[in-house]
Amino acid sequence: MPFLVDDEIAARVARIDVPFNAYGLDPYGISRDHLSQFFSVLGWFYDNYFNVQVLGAEHIPKDGAAFIIGNHSGGIPVDAGMILTSLIKELDPPRLGHAMVEKFASSLPFLSQYYSRFGQFTGLPEHAIRFLKEGRLVVAFPEGVRGIGKLYSDRYQLSRFGTGFMRIALAAGAPIVPFAFVGGEEAFPVVMRLEKLGKALGAPFIPVPRHIVPIPVPITCRILYGEPMYFDGDGSEGDDVIIGYVDQVKERINDLIAQGRDERRDNLSSWLVTNSDDSIE
Repeated sequence: MPFLVDDEIAARVARIDVPFNAYGLDPYGISRDHLSQFFSVLGWFYDNYFNVQVLGAEHIPKDGAAFIIGNHSGGIPVDAGMILTSLIKELDPPRLGHAMVEKFASSLPFLSQYYSRFGQFTGLPEHAIRFLKEGRLVVAFPEGVRGIGKLYSDRYQLSRFGTGFMRIALAAGAPIVPFAFVGGEEAFPVVMRLEKLGKALGAPFIPVPRHIVPIPVPITCRILYGEPMYFDGDGSEGDDVIIGYVDQVKERINDLIAQGRDERRDNLSSWLVTNSDDSIE
């Protein structure tokens, strides 16, 4: 991977609480060098393309387990990359997040072989529970592909949440840190899903954005982290209990989305007023 490494990113990766051996590898095959390269690339987009702004990073534990749960949006998983990067760039000490990757992604050529080097894994419950019990951060999107597949007309309307994440959190005894990612819907506004083409390529669908070109547009994105949520149980509770817990998390994420969108509108209004006044002068 012949990418230039950002010295600041490399220094932060060197501080993450991962048991690297003398060769820079941990027991799961996560590579310190690959992480430095990975987050150097994502970090450039984070700072220069999406101008990511983060609120509430202090709610993420400085050590120990947490299950980071939020909305999925924008046709392609820009949100996942920016969430993972925020954990490296915004936390002190920086922390590595392990995202639960959709199963179909493990069959993608080229990229799939690097997932383990980057610390990302197929979204099986046993993987998540193991990482959480080891005191690590796990990131998941309970909407799954339904979230990134939603059309722009349905932007920021949460799709059905799966309940598996709640049983995982309870089984591992880990708190849930809710988050909202705001901006992804505008960066890649999906107007059409090409499902037949997607299935032929091994994916659920191919998203078509309003601007046709299949890359996100540069737009300011916001991440809002909420306070940790704690729930009683061990994961064996009945569906009625689990669904009630899930609804609480979903409601909190909806509140964070609304807060992020309101702040975005306020900032845009202020910018328009300021520039209008400048033009009059």
